[in-house]
Amino acid sequence: MSHRSTSRVLAVATAVTLAMSLAACGGTTKSDATSSNATATSTATADPNAKAKEGLKIAYLPKQLNNPYSDVEVSGGKEAVGELKGEYKLVGPNDASASSQVSYINTLIQQQQDVIVVAANDPNAVCPSLNQARQAGIKVVTFDSDASKDCRDIFINQATTQGIGEKLAQQALKESGGSGQVAVLSATPNATNQNAWIKVMKEELKKPEYSKIDLVKVAYGNDDDQKSFQETQGLLQSYPKLKAIVSPTTVGIAAAARYVSSSNYKGKVAITGLGLPNQMREYVKDKTVSEFALWNPADIGYLAAYAGSALASGQITGAEGDKFKAGKLGDYTVGADGEVVLGPPADFNAGNIDDFDF
Repeated sequence: MSHRSTSRVLAVATAVTLAMSLAACGGTTKSDATSSNATATSTATADPNAKAKEGLKIAYLPKQLNNPYSDVEVSGGKEAVGELKGEYKLVGPNDASASSQVSYINTLIQQQQDVIVVAANDPNAVCPSLNQARQAGIKVVTFDSDASKDCRDIFINQATTQGIGEKLAQQALKESGGSGQVAVLSATPNATNQNAWIKVMKEELKKPEYSKIDLVKVAYGNDDDQKSFQETQGLLQSYPKLKAIVSPTTVGIAAAARYVSSSNYKGKVAITGLGLPNQMREYVKDKTVSEFALWNPADIGYLAAYAGSALASGQITGAEGDKFKAGKLGDYTVGADGEVVLGPPADFNAGNIDDFDF
């Protein structure tokens, strides 16, 4: 299926399968901390009729390279930069540690990029360098995982933090059969989006309808396949009565499903969370996983490029209410705190997983 067709199908699937309040994802909690190098938001006036500049140098800095999820995200960015007649660049670390992105940002400043699109591994560690970039006239767009709002111009959020956290709680309830022990397999301890989603999930679990659900542990697989695989094994050994593992990371859910699929836990412990259809297809078909959710990650990268172009072209400043066009995705409006929400995710299961190719 083509990316264009995938986007259309995802939109239909979302409308049909999710009549819920996942206004769109992305949840990255904004830190209250501010950088001493923080730059003031531009006082320039937005001109929505300004022509999009050609030849913009737009660099992508994901959490880490060779991560299946990040690879899909930046593929959408590459597509959009091509449409915008810009220069696409991809750089990044091989690990997702808090400070691993700083040296790349500094290099991009020296290379005089027009736009830096970054998925922050830590909300504050990248801020001094990002503000140096902004002082140099570079527009900063965060996507997937936000930095502090004081050191970027716009944040492209997959969906609302609240919506994703609610979704994770609903998955825990459904996959556990309504009661029993559940665990979370997250990415890194500092991952801003993961932590924000899990915080909302915990608040949801305090509600009466979740009173029989017992969240016993949040484990961290560091978005590393082998580490996530080992953490899954550890959870199952430590909690023999575990009913479900909810993993809000595509690396984690795939690793957990792989472990359970070839173990005695298959059919006894449910695996759910956020995953890529192509990664999860075999586990849905062998009945290790009954259902999981996600948005189209390529669209996040795609939207980030158009937002960066709009900023660099003067069409928007990042102020609430600014409007811009994002190619095939249509029109978008900047929300509070410079947040732009992609749209709600869809559920994937045996009935529809073959309709998607990403």
